[in-house]
Amino acid sequence: MVSRITDDYVKIVTAGCEAICEPAFWAGFDRSSAAGFYDYFCQLTEHEPKRAGKFGLPHYSWLCINPKESEDVKLAQEVIELIPKFLNRPNVLGIGEIGLNKNSRNELKVLELHVDLAACHNQLILVHTPHLEDKLKGTRLILDVLKSDKRIRPERVIIDHVEEHTIELVMDSGMWAGMTLYPESKCTPARAIDMFELYGGQRIWMNSACDWGVSDPLAVPKTALEMRKRGHAREAIEKLVFHNPVAFLKQSGKFSVPN
Repeated sequence: MVSRITDDYVKIVTAGCEAICEPAFWAGFDRSSAAGFYDYFCQLTEHEPKRAGKFGLPHYSWLCINPKESEDVKLAQEVIELIPKFLNRPNVLGIGEIGLNKNSRNELKVLELHVDLAACHNQLILVHTPHLEDKLKGTRLILDVLKSDKRIRPERVIIDHVEEHTIELVMDSGMWAGMTLYPESKCTPARAIDMFELYGGQRIWMNSACDWGVSDPLAVPKTALEMRKRGHAREAIEKLVFHNPVAFLKQSGKFSVPN
């Protein structure tokens, strides 16, 4: 939400949002030092929760150096060394959004460092898969890294940005599948519902993209409305858009929403 205006907070509260979960992500430009990431982590864990609190919303975050900035391994190592200082903060859910951008060797090295960090500190993991033609290759590489570390429990990992050609791989791994909703690109509400109808509602949940590009903080409630139009039961809709994410996030030991 650091890239959004306060009007977006008003809209999502009005639509019934109960909490915000914000991953560390690209700032719209590549940061030049670990100090820049330190300030960003302070923004996510101190300042943005205060802004969300003005609208009655709990704000949670994930921490990492995102894949788009992971080509510089030395910088990534410096940033990763900062993260343990923030993990005890009450709104930090885990390590994310880690993963791959161009499927390079350096990105893989940094992914492995993040996975080790999560394992050492018993943290949940949120994974970014590439927005490229080689999303399938990237997803396979990511799953190989996660499966090779026997400390990682699959039910404590969510693989985000799944699409039609990657969701089955993720579901077969025992990990959670995240569908990131965009108005035009990546995964539209209609495509997300199609995948739900094919694969069911176990270990799947949806999230609204709220980044620097064309995105819609109301994508999840709009998708819920579209599911109603398709005739899905209210209980199935609530499980997908509310109860599933709550079940996954409660594994952190920190996440809660009002009853």
